Amino acid sequence: MSMDTVLVRTYDAPPVRRGEILRYAGVRGEGRELAPLLSECLEEVDSVLHYSVCYAEFPIYRTESILDLGFATTTSRDLQKNLAGCSSGLVFAATVGLGIDRLIARYARISPTKALLFQAIGAERIESLCEVFCRELSEDQGEYLLHPRFSPGYGDLPLAFQKDIFARLDCPKNIGLHLNQSLLLSPTKSVTALVGREKRES
Repeated sequence: MSMDTVLVRTYDAPPVRRGEILRYAGVRGEGRELAPLLSECLEEVDSVLHYSVCYAEFPIYRTESILDLGFATTTSRDLQKNLAGCSSGLVFAATVGLGIDRLIARYARISPTKALLFQAIGAERIESLCEVFCRELSEDQGEYLLHPRFSPGYGDLPLAFQKDIFARLDCPKNIGLHLNQSLLLSPTKSVTALVGREKRES
């Protein structure tokens, strides 16, 4: 892949992890009393979810305290630590679409419990999408080892770094993901992140 290229991948629904959904919903124990309602929510949400990722490679240069990623520079020490040993990386944006946001808004008025479950389903779905994508990347890299993903807003990497990611990936065009003036993502069940790439020892 050229450093200038932006690629897009779409996915079928990853396997659902009910335990994770209940954890995101703040439910303790097995949540048996919510099982029928959760099943109902999962059935309702299935047709509105769309799993999309856009991504690109970037080089990594270091000059004193500045980290130069080709498309942006930063002085974030936490990101520098995360990318230690890496000479390149991948930047990506992922979303499960706007449909679940509409369900959350609708049920917030008529069924707060269902709205909570839809929030938790959305959180689990976007995390599952990111894990599937990063696992595929790891399998594709061969001689490279991928570092854990790192997102704007983590540690000392400012949320404003989202703007640089959007400029690099053209997220609205490629996956319908937008950034508002408060630096929040729309659809809300979306993620942007950086993944360092370190050459494996031979």
